[in-house]
Order: sequence, then structure tokens, then C-alpha cells
Amino acid sequence: MAANDLDLLVLGRQANVRYVTGAPQLWVAGTRPFGPICSLVRETGAIHLNSTWDEGIPEEIGRENLYGLCWNPMTLIGVLQRIEGAGTFKRVGTDALTPTFAKLLPMAFPAAELVDGELAMRAARRIKTPQEIDALRVALRVAENGLSAAVAALAPGNTERNLAGVLLECEAAGGVSTPATQDSAWITSKDRPFRRSSADGRLRDGDLVAVSAGVLAGGYLGEVARTWPVGEVTDKAGVTALYDRRDALWQRLIDACRPGNPASALLSAYAEVGEQVPPMPVAHGLGLGFDPPVVSPQLQATADAEQLEEGMVLAVTAHVWEQGVGAVFTRDAVLITDRGPEVLTDAPAWTAS
Repeated sequence: MAANDLDLLVLGRQANVRYVTGAPQLWVAGTRPFGPICSLVRETGAIHLNSTWDEGIPEEIGRENLYGLCWNPMTLIGVLQRIEGAGTFKRVGTDALTPTFAKLLPMAFPAAELVDGELAMRAARRIKTPQEIDALRVALRVAENGLSAAVAALAPGNTERNLAGVLLECEAAGGVSTPATQDSAWITSKDRPFRRSSADGRLRDGDLVAVSAGVLAGGYLGEVARTWPVGEVTDKAGVTALYDRRDALWQRLIDACRPGNPASALLSAYAEVGEQVPPMPVAHGLGLGFDPPVVSPQLQATADAEQLEEGMVLAVTAHVWEQGVGAVFTRDAVLITDRGPEVLTDAPAWTAS
């Protein structure tokens, strides 16, 4: 806030609210318009939070600074007007804004200029604290357990839907009932790259099946993915060669995860080993959801401008495909450190031996 010269942050996005307060919130799932859910005062560090009760609210947030849900926006403006210093704030940042609150917020902060506060939030959230790394490890362990359960169920005759059920059941048993991804398992296409098989979803010998596990645990997102062959592999040489290509690509991707490198180095890793860049993001930030940077061929200019920094955590994707064989798709969480990249995920991968 000091770097962006902000006297106050007024936040409505759930990930930002969770980052500032550490408090889970009820009844806020799904997309909704901006509302002043949380306000953070730079000078005092005081947090004002929209919450109807104090269950799960950290002790650092004074109970006198909690305010309940309401439908009348003028009631919320009244809450903001009672923040100490509201009449003298010069710069107030918001992480989003609607036409209604663009008109109403000046009533709460008559001397303030309203500016984009999302820039300050992104700068803070892109570098993970040790406590955040611990939270990410918890989410990743749950995701890895779900992935392992699904891989154990790989067998001819089983279905993609059943694998997804096994994965989600295991994640729920681990205490997380909030999956982060819609698709959990799919048979990769042998005919077209970056596609799932168009068959009936039933596994057959030799199919390459991608299993992707993602959970939202304690507000933090954990993602891991692996590809395993089903049953008897008749073209073992072809499958092994495909996994070798994935390993070569992965080494390049890992080498690119160093402080000071542009994010586009992850895109260049594909070209360096002669692999086609997938249409999905090659990497994206992990944290309280899907964080920046998002490294994608559709966002080349952004990837060129974005610089990797110590403390970032990226979900890094490797994808290789071969006609008549299928695809090998993997995703791992990588922490960027001054000592080199640290892979936070520990899920086993298929080997020919």
C-alpha cells in the first residue's frame, strides 16, 4: 500500500479478502457484483470485515469491526463512513468497481481519489510467505492422494467417470470437498493433439489416461497431474519414447524457473526441444486460486513482460503428443528460490521398467 500510495483498500474479490483477513466466508460462492467486503487501513492496519458472526475470524480483527450482510448499499456506505479517517483519506484503492459503487464510494471518502487497488494486491500475492508455502503443501498432499487413488483404479473396462469419482471421494476423505477442476480423468486422443478421446470413455489396454487433481484447501489451490498407460502396453517402445520426450521437456521447463527469467522462457522451453506449445497455459501462479502470472501462447506479450521472482509458486505443465500413441500430460507445483527451482509435488510417474 505504501508503494502504491494507498491510504485504504476496499476489497470485494474473495481471494483478496482471504489474503488480507485469513478468514473463510459463507454464502459467497459464485460470481457476484463488487461489494465492500473488506477494508484495510494502511496507517493503523485495522481491518473491517463483512461477517455475520465471528466463527473462524482471526483474533487480530476486532469484533467491533465486523458488519453483517445487507441488501441496501447505503447501509454499507454508512459502515465505511465510520472507519477512522474516512473523511481525510486521499487515495482509496478497490480491486473492482461497479457503476453503483463508483457513485456511492465518494460519499464515504469525500476527499479521496478512487484508484485501482488490484495492482497492490497482485504485487503482494505473487510472492508467497513461508506460511503460504505450508498451506500450499497441505493442499498439494490432498490432491496427490486423490491422484494416487485414481491411478490405482486404472484398469481395462473402468471408465473416466468412475476414475473421477474415486479421485473426488479420496479428496473428500482428506477433508476437502471443493475440487478445483471439472475434468479429473480423460483418455488422451491418439488421432488429434490436445484432445480427449472421442470414444465412449471406457478404458482399454494401451490407452494413455491423464489424471488431474486439484483442490481448494484452506483457501489455497493445489494442483498435480500425471499420465499413466492402462493395462497391457503393446507399443512399449512408442510409449517409452513419448515419456522420454516429456522428461526432456520437463528439464527445460524446470531450468526456466529461475529468478530474473522472463515468464516467456517457459514457452521457449517447448521450442528448444521441438515440442508444440499447448493451447492451455504452460504455467500459472498458484496461491489463493489461479494467480498471475498466466503463461500462455495467447498472452505472448504478457509473458515477455512478466519476470519470474524468488518466492513465486507456479503450476507448470508439460504436454507431448504422438500420432497413434496419445499424449503425456503432467503438472507440478514449482517454488522459485535463489537456490534454484524446488518441486513441491511428489507424485510418482510411470516408467517402462
